[in-house]
Amino acid sequence: MTLLRPDGRADTPPEAAPCAITWRAPRGRQSLGCWIVTPNAPRKGAAPLVAIHGISRGAEEIAEAFAAQAAAQGRTVIAPLFDEEAWSGYQRLVSPKRADLALMALLDDLTLSGVAEAGRVDLFGYSGGAQCAHRFAMLHPQRVRRLSACAAGWWTFPDAAAFPYGVGGAADGWGARVAAALPEFLRLDITVSVGGDDARPDPAMRSAPAVDAQQGRSRLERARRWVEALRAAAAARGLPAPKVSFTVLPGAGHDFPDCARAGLVDLTLGRCA
Repeated sequence: MTLLRPDGRADTPPEAAPCAITWRAPRGRQSLGCWIVTPNAPRKGAAPLVAIHGISRGAEEIAEAFAAQAAAQGRTVIAPLFDEEAWSGYQRLVSPKRADLALMALLDDLTLSGVAEAGRVDLFGYSGGAQCAHRFAMLHPQRVRRLSACAAGWWTFPDAAAFPYGVGGAADGWGARVAAALPEFLRLDITVSVGGDDARPDPAMRSAPAVDAQQGRSRLERARRWVEALRAAAAARGLPAPKVSFTVLPGAGHDFPDCARAGLVDLTLGRCA
C-alpha cells in the first residue's frame, strides 16, 4: 500500500496491501477534496464505496480503515473531505449549503476521469457522516445502491415532522421532496449500526424535548427507533418490508476506530460486496 499525502510525501507501511491511497485536492472553492483508495486489481462493475467522515473530519482515517478489504474486493473507496470552514453544516445536507450537490459533482467528475465506475454507489457514513449519508440516500435514492450508517447523532424520520427531523413541512420544501423519494429509498439495502457502549446522552448530540421524544436520548436508542420507523413506514405504504438491518457493535463507544475493530468494516463491506 502506498500512501501519497497532500504534501507529496510517500510512506510505505510494513504490511503490503493491493492498493494505493492518494489525496485528490479540491478543483474549486465549492468543490470537495477526497482520499481515494485505488485497488491494484480493480473489479469491473464493482460499485465504489463512498465513506463520509464525522465532525472530526477524519476522512483519511476512514479511507485507511476500509482500504485493504475493499482492495481485496477490487473496489475503489472515495472518502470526501467536508472541511470545517466551507462545510460546517454538511450533516444537514441541504442547509446552509448544498452538500449533496457538491458530493454528486465530485462523483460525476471521478466517473468522467475514470477513477470510479459509473452507476450507483455504496454509501457509508459515521456519526455526522451518517447524518449526511442517510439524508443523501433519502433525497437521492437513485444514486445509491446500498447504505451503511453508523452512530448518527440524530436522524430524519419518515414522519410528519418538518425536515430535517421528518419529511413534513411546506408542500414545496425539502421534506416534501424527501417524502416523494421515500418509496424508492425504502427499497434500498440499509445497514444501521452503533456501538454497544454508545448508550448514554452525549453533549455533542442534538437534544431538545421534541427531538428526544421523537428519537430517544442516546445514539443507540435513536438508531433502533429509526430502523423501526422505516419498517413501519413501508408497512403503512403497502411496500415490501425494507431490507434494513440493525447491529450493535460490542464493546464500542462513540469512536470510529473502536467501531471498526468491533466489526464495522466487515459489516459494511460484507454487505456491500
